[in-house]
Amino acid sequence: MDSTTIAQMIRKGLPGAEVTVTGDDGVHFEAVVRTAEFAGKSTLARHRMVYATLGELMGNEIHALGLRTELPE
Repeated sequence: MDSTTIAQMIRKGLPGAEVTVTGDDGVHFEAVVRTAEFAGKSTLARHRMVYATLGELMGNEIHALGLRTELPE
């Protein structure tokens, strides 16, 4: 798994989101996701929205994903 693929999957599931993913070991990643869809949502709800875009990869091919979820400026 690579950071580019993860970013593409998040963008597909959250159209219009600004997504940056880093991580070079293939299993541990950090992502910053900005989208207006997060408005009014708790941190937990935002994280669940991102995890939903990755499906079964979470806990399998992606061992850990640190998230920072934000509203656009």
